[in-house]
Amino acid sequence: MRQTHKHQICLISPWIILFSFSFCSCSDTISALKAIKDGEVLVSKAKTFALGFFSPGKSNSRYVGIWYNNVQQQTVAWVANRNAPINDSSGVLSINPDGNLVLHHKYSTIPIWSSNVSATQSNSTNNIIAQLSDVGNLVLILNNTKTVIWQSFEHPTDTLLPDLRIGFDRRTNQSWFLQSWKTDDDPGTGSYTLKISTSGKPQLFFYHQHLPLWRGGSWNGELLIGIPDMKIDMFTFNVSFIEDDNYVALSCEPVNKSLISRIVVQQSGFFQVFTWDNQKNQWNRYWSEPTNQCDNYGTCGSNGNCDPLNFQKFRCTCLPGFEPKFPHDWYESRDGSGGCVRKQGAAVCGKGEGFVKLESLKLPDTSLAIAKQGFSLEECEQECLRNCSCTAYAVLDVRNGGSGCLAWHGNLIDIQKLSDQGQDLFVRVDAVELANYNKRPKGVLGRKRIVAILFASVIASVILFSYVYYLWKRKSKDKVMQHISQDYPREENDVQSNTHPNLPFFSLKTIIAATKNFGHENKLGQGGFGSVYKGCLANGQEIAVKRLSEHSGQGTEEFKNEVSLLVKLQHRNLVRLLGCCFEKEERMLVYEYLPNKSLDFFIFDKNQRSSLAWDKRFEIILGIARGVLYLHQDSRLKIIHRDLKASNVLLDAAMNPKISDFGMARIFGEDQIQARTKRVVGTYGYMSPEYAMEGRYSTKSDVFSFGVLLLEIIAGKRNTDCCKERASPNLIGYVWILWTEGSALDMVDSALCESYPHALVLRCIHIGLLCVQENAINRPSMLEVVFMLSNETHLSPPKKPAFLLNGNQDFPESSTSGGGSSINEVTETTISAR
Repeated sequence: MRQTHKHQICLISPWIILFSFSFCSCSDTISALKAIKDGEVLVSKAKTFALGFFSPGKSNSRYVGIWYNNVQQQTVAWVANRNAPINDSSGVLSINPDGNLVLHHKYSTIPIWSSNVSATQSNSTNNIIAQLSDVGNLVLILNNTKTVIWQSFEHPTDTLLPDLRIGFDRRTNQSWFLQSWKTDDDPGTGSYTLKISTSGKPQLFFYHQHLPLWRGGSWNGELLIGIPDMKIDMFTFNVSFIEDDNYVALSCEPVNKSLISRIVVQQSGFFQVFTWDNQKNQWNRYWSEPTNQCDNYGTCGSNGNCDPLNFQKFRCTCLPGFEPKFPHDWYESRDGSGGCVRKQGAAVCGKGEGFVKLESLKLPDTSLAIAKQGFSLEECEQECLRNCSCTAYAVLDVRNGGSGCLAWHGNLIDIQKLSDQGQDLFVRVDAVELANYNKRPKGVLGRKRIVAILFASVIASVILFSYVYYLWKRKSKDKVMQHISQDYPREENDVQSNTHPNLPFFSLKTIIAATKNFGHENKLGQGGFGSVYKGCLANGQEIAVKRLSEHSGQGTEEFKNEVSLLVKLQHRNLVRLLGCCFEKEERMLVYEYLPNKSLDFFIFDKNQRSSLAWDKRFEIILGIARGVLYLHQDSRLKIIHRDLKASNVLLDAAMNPKISDFGMARIFGEDQIQARTKRVVGTYGYMSPEYAMEGRYSTKSDVFSFGVLLLEIIAGKRNTDCCKERASPNLIGYVWILWTEGSALDMVDSALCESYPHALVLRCIHIGLLCVQENAINRPSMLEVVFMLSNETHLSPPKKPAFLLNGNQDFPESSTSGGGSSINEVTETTISAR
């Protein structure tokens, strides 16, 4: 954390001390007479850690940090001045007359960063030293008494080392937590935080900009209730959890002391456990969170239960005695975020109510739960029953058969079904619900009867729902833009109207002013749909305006499609639609402006490719995968993009990928597997064989396109690029030949200059080949792709991919549908200019 000295030292004596410094290198201490300057380092006694000045990534700024000294790849574990960089190499780290550790310029005593503590316990500044320990802790101590007055472990950045803790101390009002870097080039405090909450029963939380993204839960005596795999991992890691009324601390260290490990909060939205592989000289990802949709905090809202193993059906179910708060969203849109409410007419206070036992769960958020020590399970039930506001209870400490209990009052949130190591939750229900549960058939015959009844009910429900859905679809077909224009009228003189909270309308006058009358200097690009312009609104916000051409052969339907889809989509890896203009003959979409253009600008340009290091390429790959997964599974609608390619992936200021151009996308029903079309749209080189040749498309069509894109990012070449030196007319075939020969790494972009983790890159190539297999059934789902990218799991061998192009055909990436080449009614889309 940043510590700031709030006054300037103006005495003459500091200058005398400053110029009498005996600069050191290879020592492990700093003293009042011995400092380090830029270019020199401290090294711990066992040579495990080093401290010095460094520049992260491509940045020229200088920071003081601690990194591993015993691994070949420089890995920074702590940064002192993470929010106060130095712009030159004049930095000095020393101990000032106040006894503080201070970072300043060579000829100035004004602190850039300071430990900011009082050293009143010392009689002399010469008695204070700063020492780098073998566990990576920089400690400021009184040398004569060995009293610690400050330590870097009390101010962690983004990395949890063995012996370092996260938690809080209410008596001193201190807390210790991890916070991500902003980017690979900027170690400043980012938007992701891993910390233990101080409200209710302490829990481990992963936050994004102060909003809970993932919950590890509270400690139950053996493990954190939201991390069931922790029990298995305890064979590799020792987890220590200390808790009393004022103090809570969590730490983790490997059982094998020779294993080098770290936990890192990534700016990509994960926190991950890494271990160092001495043989391969690389960091291996051991564990990562979040891993699935149900890991996201509150996926199924209040009083809802999320089942990550339910791949085919809706993952959310209401707890016993509850029903969806918003039935339409729950049943038709498959959106469970609204949660569940107590069933109408349910009486749960003194009316014969009781508790239903739900097994193997991730227990609800304990922020408002009350812990009761020493209670038996029966006493917990009676205590909860006496209090009408008590909605559920569970065992507090699972050791020795269980003791104490947690009692929840009010809504239950963030519950997840676990396959193993979960806990039992007892949910309060009314007498009717309780009787229904008590009457459930037992044994094999009972289960068969339940299955039969459920099967019949499901068939009847599907028929009824399908009929209602058909009527609804027929009535609402082709009315999207009509409803927009009728229900949300434009306000001619406003910058934008607020008549629709999700899709503001911009007047034509506003767009003309923002783009300077569509001036040529503001034109970002052009395609078959029309042109894209950069604009700036009156409030200073930069925008990108997609203007539909009057003569576009496609366009109008794609425009309506893109509006109807994007208004319902919200994800950090999807481009954000700010609004639209539907006035006179104009049809325009207004997007967030992304300054770094599209991905193809970087990976296919020989001068730009070198600016994309492997770490950034992998982040882009993972970001695209998460965006497609959201479209296929986690959004309110099941969406097939149908035109996933490098030019349709935009990059924001931090080079984070955002999928764009939904003009060709299609909505699927929840249970729909595939569809067929006579008008095939897409881009040669990215289309799956079943789509290009037969017009059949599904989520696996997007998986194929993603696989092509993944291989292109690694290779720095288009799939359609022909090369006389290659035995295959396209990249997929070339990679497959190298794979079968055991030399797949030969396809890696030469701009990376061998500065990449070979095992991880080989794994990504493997995943790419799995995605482009010829038979759609063999391809993984995007959920499996994200899991394979995030975890070191076993991968099945890939089967032969599809080769769609031959060497005699020369296809451009895109053309307009009106004038583009067409084979078997395959129409190429336009390049989306940025």
